[in-house]
Amino acid sequence: MSRTRRLRLGAFMRPVAIHTGAWRFPGADPNANFSFARLKGFARRLEAAKFDAFFMADHLAVLNMPMDALKRSHTVTSFEPFTLLSALAAVTERIGLVATASTTFDAPFHVARRFASLDHISGGRAGWNIVTTANPDAALNFGQDGQMDHAARYVRAREFFDVVTGLWDSFADDAFPRDVDSGIFFDPAKMHVLDHRGPSLQVRGPLNIARPVQGWPVVVQAGSSEPGRQLAAETAEVVFSAEGSLDAAKRFYADVKGRMRALGRDPEHCKILPAAFVVVGDTVEEARAKRARLDALVHYDSGIGSLNGMLGTDVSGYDPDGPLPDIPDTEASKSGRARMVAMARDEGLTIRQLAARAGSYAGLAFVGTPATVADGMEEWLDAEGCDGFNVMFSDLPQGLDDVVDRVVPELQRRGLFRLDYEGPTLRDNLGLPRPANRFFP
Repeated sequence: MSRTRRLRLGAFMRPVAIHTGAWRFPGADPNANFSFARLKGFARRLEAAKFDAFFMADHLAVLNMPMDALKRSHTVTSFEPFTLLSALAAVTERIGLVATASTTFDAPFHVARRFASLDHISGGRAGWNIVTTANPDAALNFGQDGQMDHAARYVRAREFFDVVTGLWDSFADDAFPRDVDSGIFFDPAKMHVLDHRGPSLQVRGPLNIARPVQGWPVVVQAGSSEPGRQLAAETAEVVFSAEGSLDAAKRFYADVKGRMRALGRDPEHCKILPAAFVVVGDTVEEARAKRARLDALVHYDSGIGSLNGMLGTDVSGYDPDGPLPDIPDTEASKSGRARMVAMARDEGLTIRQLAARAGSYAGLAFVGTPATVADGMEEWLDAEGCDGFNVMFSDLPQGLDDVVDRVVPELQRRGLFRLDYEGPTLRDNLGLPRPANRFFP
């Protein structure tokens, strides 16, 4: 069957398995999140399966959970993303390398320089996941007493994007002749001083590194609130979304792509990839039983800690077998809070039940055989609920092996996924254009 649209697949790898029971699952490596040998092997396996990207999320603080919950979390420690992805760039050739960098707690010059460096080191495979950082404890690690207002974080993020991309455009693509005979290394006429002076940021520039291989590293965004959607429409080339149902995903997809059209952007120049938790079995019943075993490994302390983080409010003092109380608005993630509150209300879940969902991953899950998982992914693609998925593995290494060895071949058999990479850069493989240099057309 000939197809005009095929799935894009990213791998969500920080933590290596988002399910809080995954590190305890039989056969899993409890240290996989902090083992370079394991992570190198995972990256190579994903590249062999032609995944678009290895997606490295990040936290700027230990998770804001009570100690009884925190002590059960396998995400307490993890590598700093740029250090890890730079190392992985040396042992891979085609897979994209996407890292989170905060617009709230970092400086645009640092972000621009690190991503430009990663793009050069990897031969054009870097991607920047723009986040505004929802964890309020992160502020305490950066000399601040509390979290910046949610709306203000997004205003700063928009300006931050302009500065970072402006710095990436500091040099024309041909600014460095490196002419040995004449002794001219670079042409000063092809260097631009940004001299940005805005409401939040002042950055002179230029960036002290040549323009990235891709022009700009691919810009990824993960917010689903109203300001997040608008930021995505204005800036993103990949959106990491979190809709749990196809109807919600179709609305989100149409909304973001519609905003892009209104702004004069081509909707095809942004790929929307919902998070998808995948559990594979020989039969649907076997896959469901595996999910049930995973969920049974989630301790209530861990689940309630995860739930509190998503809600931005501590509900551990309420009756665990009672309903979720009214949750006040906070400066935490708006979209995460809304999803959990809606789930509690729509399904009549108690706090205990909701905590179990939060700890075991409460979003979109494909649980079944390779064929039924492929059915679900195909349905979402054809219904324009997505352009692909950011896959979350049930456990490591087996859950990753199940997707690579069983689901990907089924997708390829159906013409839903590539047989080989389209080119050497992440932009090539995502079908994204190389951005023009705004200063040197």
